[in-house]
Amino acid sequence: MSDETGTPTGPRPEPIRFFGTTWVDHDGGYVGRRAAVAAGSLAAAVASCLILRFAYEGLAIAAVGSFVTLLVVVMFAICSAIAFRRTWEGFTERPDPDTQASLRGLLAIGFVGALLAYFFRSLTEAPGEKLHRQEYETARTEHTRRAARRTGNPSRKRRR
Repeated sequence: MSDETGTPTGPRPEPIRFFGTTWVDHDGGYVGRRAAVAAGSLAAAVASCLILRFAYEGLAIAAVGSFVTLLVVVMFAICSAIAFRRTWEGFTERPDPDTQASLRGLLAIGFVGALLAYFFRSLTEAPGEKLHRQEYETARTEHTRRAARRTGNPSRKRRR
């Protein structure tokens, strides 16, 4: 739909990071972008694991003890699992901003889980595409329904 000026009317799709609005029609290099995002997030997760490995070796060199080493490993594992779950859920529903803000530190520690969630989701779709598509389709349907009720300028309506 467009008005006299040629600009589209109605709701516009919300851009997704790395994809813009190519997710709407799967055009503009969408498949290539998905492959690049999958490869990039997997490479970042592998690099992150290597960095964590160096940190683990640093703990071993410092001889802090097996209890502290175990606590650090368990902390990263639990934080990564929570970050994976929260990131995965964020692709299908809008997260609560207050909860997200309170978990910011935990999600930063569990960055490997967030990267893995991004990787796995990008194998099937652009991360967050399902949520954005659902919101966009709902907005388009509501706009069409509202626009269909209007037949003209109400100020020009004849008075009886």
